[in-house]
Amino acid sequence: MKIISINLNGIRSAFKKNFMEWMLRQDADVVCMQEVRIQEEHLTETMANPPGYRGVFHLAEKKGYSGVGLYVRQEPHRVQEGIGWHLFDQEGRFLQADWGNVSIVSLYLPSGSSSEERQDFKYQTMGYLTRWMQECRDCGREFVLCGDWNIAHKEIDIKNWKGNLKNSGFLPAERAWMTEIFDDIGFVDVFRQINPEPEQYTWWSNRGRAWEKNVGWRLDYQIATPEIASFARHESIYREERFSDHAPLTITYDYSLPVG
Repeated sequence: MKIISINLNGIRSAFKKNFMEWMLRQDADVVCMQEVRIQEEHLTETMANPPGYRGVFHLAEKKGYSGVGLYVRQEPHRVQEGIGWHLFDQEGRFLQADWGNVSIVSLYLPSGSSSEERQDFKYQTMGYLTRWMQECRDCGREFVLCGDWNIAHKEIDIKNWKGNLKNSGFLPAERAWMTEIFDDIGFVDVFRQINPEPEQYTWWSNRGRAWEKNVGWRLDYQIATPEIASFARHESIYREERFSDHAPLTITYDYSLPVG
């Protein structure tokens, strides 16, 4: 089972930068997308259903904003658009596909960098997800939560950590929340389970030649329940081409999606 997660920073822009051609070469089972920034009527047929895949989307009410999607090769038994919280769902930030007892989610947490109001909404989201993720652990299903979490967890996950201690995305409360997800609730940071190395980033500012200098943040995750996480074998962050200000995160699991 091969899963890709990528914040596209606009699906139309990413497709113009050959994202689809690269994606098709990866032969992934599921592609989780965030920040597609499109309305349904503007999706081309290729964007909606690339060759060999079916696309499902949960789009924001606001035009050109947020929105998540999934490309799936194997038809899910169930698709859930939205988490059930209107303030979150109106921004198109949650999409879940179920195969048997396995759920794969494309999740896009808000950024708090633009205003105190948005940071407050980010904290509300974190509180809601704490309860929701605990329910996920209690229900007995296997989950892989893919997406842009807009938080770098530890100092190793951000190049300039000292200069960002007071900035959204690396605030102590945000980082402590990520620790709670892993240590208390019991989810697994799958990438870090496989790769403990420094300077592994998935997002770079468009300022100051950050991409060229690899001055980045690790904001994109695949966070899974322990059993399915134990089957993770290979990871990669693709940087040879640039489709977005984020890079695709790919993880391969020695595991098959349930069928029938």
